[in-house]
Amino acid sequence: MIGSKRQQKFSRMILKEISDIFQRSGSKFTNGQFVTISDVTVTPDLREARIYISMSLVKDRKALIEYIHQHEKEIRHQLGNRIRNQVKEISDLKFFVDELQEKAARIDELLDSLFARPGTAGDGSYSQFAP
Repeated sequence: MIGSKRQQKFSRMILKEISDIFQRSGSKFTNGQFVTISDVTVTPDLREARIYISMSLVKDRKALIEYIHQHEKEIRHQLGNRIRNQVKEISDLKFFVDELQEKAARIDELLDSLFARPGTAGDGSYSQFAP
């Protein structure tokens, strides 16, 4: 997490509250799909919060992110009700698909295929980390 302590504290607060909002009324904002909030970053002036959503089990991510965008005002309103006593102004919310987990899994697959070789037992198995 990059930024000042103020940004980090604000990001953690938004992450906690947005996660709770999605958990409590998730089917309303996520069309019944299972999502998790993986990260939140805010601009130095705290006016914009970028919310990264992990959608590992969702088939049509683009459609779901559009569905969430349609409910941005409602989500921001609920966030405002929760943190209005702690901040002067509620940040604009921008939602993004977090593809970090998928990229990490793909790198693991590539590394496994790079270091795997056919087993010597003739059973088609692979032994990892060939010399």
